[in-house]
Parts: sequence; structure tokens; C-alpha cells
Amino acid sequence: MENPWHLYLMASMYVIAGMAHFIFPKVYLRIMPRYLPNPKLLVLLSGLAEIVLGIGLGFEEIRDYCIYGIILMLTVFLLVHAYMLSGQKASAGIPKWILILRIPLQFGLMYWAYTYLTY
Repeated sequence: MENPWHLYLMASMYVIAGMAHFIFPKVYLRIMPRYLPNPKLLVLLSGLAEIVLGIGLGFEEIRDYCIYGIILMLTVFLLVHAYMLSGQKASAGIPKWILILRIPLQFGLMYWAYTYLTY
């Protein structure tokens, strides 16, 4: 079965986003909630998860597991979005309206992944 182009787009998006965790870790460290332990390790692990799950989307045998992983990962990332709304310093200088718009975007990304599930 041939995969649709938009599945490759989504997979590429996660791989590139994951690589950014390793290339620009300071950006992600600035937005990591202070109450979580070992923020640098969490930034690197979340980047690795995005890369692995993005690559996994290309393999039909494990695609559903990767989709569930992406949905779970995006759910956990909601902690970061909520934290960024908690104050000026936590927002990393990003306007509040953008931070608010990121929350429905997160659910949109979850739904996009969900649409590729096979039953």
C-alpha cells in the first residue's frame, strides 16, 4: 500500500522537530517546566522520541504504535504549553495569544495522527 504524501509530511515534521532538540537545546530548556527533574535529559529524550516516532510512521508494521506514541507525547507536551502560560518568564517572550493558539493546534496534531490509525 502506498502511503499518502501528507503522512510523509507529518513524519518529516516530527523528525525535524526532534533534531531541533539536539541542535538548539537551549530553546527547549527555556520552556521546560521548572518542576520537572533533569530538564536537559528530558529535552534530549523528547527530541529522540520525536525522531523515532516520526521515522516509525514510515513502517506499516509499527505505524499504529507510533501514532499512539505521538498522541501520548503531544498530550505530555500540553504540560509545557500550560507552564508557558503561567507567567512572563515561563512564556520565553512569546506573545500570550500565540501560546493560547498552540493548545488547539496540539489537539489538531493529535487528530491528524489519529486519522492514520488502521483498525
